[in-house]
Amino acid sequence: MSNEENITSIEAVHNSGGDSSNALGNFNLTIKRTFDTKKLSPKVTKRVLFLKDIQVKHDELEEKFLEEKAALEAKYDSLYKPLFDKRYEIVNGVAEAEIEKGVPNFWLIAMKTNEMLANEITERDEGALKYLKDIRCCRVENNSRNFKLEFLFDPNPYFKNSVLSKTYHVTDDDDDGPVLDKVIGMDIEWCPGKCLTHKVVVKKRPKKGSKKVNNIPMTKTENCESFFNFFKPPEIDEVDECYTTMDEELQNLMDQDYDIAVTIRDKLIPHAVSWFTGEALVDDDEYNDDENDD
Repeated sequence: MSNEENITSIEAVHNSGGDSSNALGNFNLTIKRTFDTKKLSPKVTKRVLFLKDIQVKHDELEEKFLEEKAALEAKYDSLYKPLFDKRYEIVNGVAEAEIEKGVPNFWLIAMKTNEMLANEITERDEGALKYLKDIRCCRVENNSRNFKLEFLFDPNPYFKNSVLSKTYHVTDDDDDGPVLDKVIGMDIEWCPGKCLTHKVVVKKRPKKGSKKVNNIPMTKTENCESFFNFFKPPEIDEVDECYTTMDEELQNLMDQDYDIAVTIRDKLIPHAVSWFTGEALVDDDEYNDDENDD
């Protein structure tokens, strides 16, 4: 059936005022997304133009909403900051004059109380995370969706960085909504022999009769589980623009990585004290129960 016949069928339905099920029985639904409204009947054309006017008004309101939302988030970011600064001073003993200062292992305990973050922390990581003195989140490029996580550390024997950061760039897709566009991690300057993301494995001794070099056992370095792998995001290979696919395993890693970041941003940072005391567990369980009921 040609496009003209398709449009004629549409007009017949609109103009007949009768039952549309029979009129559309043989209608081909695979028509083009855009078509010339001049080919429609005057009445239908008028209705389509009126609908387009509604869409324009909606888009104007949505644009205004996003502007006001960004301004509101910026306003409250500035209101939150003094509270987070005060928390930082108390946790790290800056605001006290007593001999015993600060709250030992504050962030390590808070992170381990959250199930998702606890699963990422190994026993080897805990020594380094005891030097963590603050976690902060800030917007990037004045975009309410883009954000950077910053982990501030005291001088420690594990690495030389005083700040470890990770940045997330999110774009808006017309069809799928917010889409993770880019993740930027950073290199950790490990002190000699202190790298937590790799381990040295001793290879099996050679069989009898094989050559040995000074009887020194052979070793190799392998990747290992560690929370600090978080700062090296999964690598995404370049793909063809016309046909983009992502390996399912890689997609799962990207989703998990973003979930961890959002958990730190939305749960851990604003409610760190509740996670430290364990009170957040109750609230989190109630929230999950509500979600299951829904």
